[in-house]
Parts: sequence; C-alpha cells; structure tokens
Amino acid sequence: MAHYAFVNEDNIVVNVITGVDENNLIEGLTPEEHYSNLHGLRCIRTSYNSNIRKNFAGINYYYDQDKDAFIPPKPFNRFILNEETCKWESPIPYPLDDKKYIWNDNKGEWEEIIPI
Repeated sequence: MAHYAFVNEDNIVVNVITGVDENNLIEGLTPEEHYSNLHGLRCIRTSYNSNIRKNFAGINYYYDQDKDAFIPPKPFNRFILNEETCKWESPIPYPLDDKKYIWNDNKGEWEEIIPI
C-alpha cells in the first residue's frame, strides 16, 4: 500500500488516502494519474516514513514544487522554515533540561509550564 495526497490549485493538501502500491498500473495509468483523473485534483505520492518529499502530507500542508516537499502549516509567526528538512523551527532551541515548556510567540521565547 502507498499513500497519496490530493492538492488544490494553490498546492494545499485537501485529502490524503491509502491506495495501491506506486508500482501498480491501473488501466495503464500510474496510481497518481488514475487518482488525479478519478478525483479531479492533482495527486502526489507521499511517504508515511517521510522517505520522499521530506514530510508525510497532511491536510492543509503546502506542496512546494521547487523543493518537491510537503510543508506543514506554520505553527507560530516567529518560527523559521528549515530549508533542508522543510519543518518549522523555533528561533531559540527548546531547552534541554527535565522541565516542560511552551512557546510564547508574543515574547519570542520558551516559557516553563508550571504544574498547578
């Protein structure tokens, strides 16, 4: 089995399905061609293990044709896209201690979560 993402005209993922293996032809078409014709949307193979296209596609991910990568929605305004992994990263690394933190985008820093 393989996974396929359907993208709209803005290259935003609107659906992800499990389909036939990418090497199987369906009525002489590749699975991507077949699913594109069937659903009327561009179909692009994605990898559950992120072996291709950097990240496993999800709803509202952006497909960047130049990078041939699925990019998740930006979680915070201050986060920066890692051009190599196509994942969003905080401008300040997550603290490496035993405490738990949450990102405060207004302050641009990690804040410790203090249990009540």
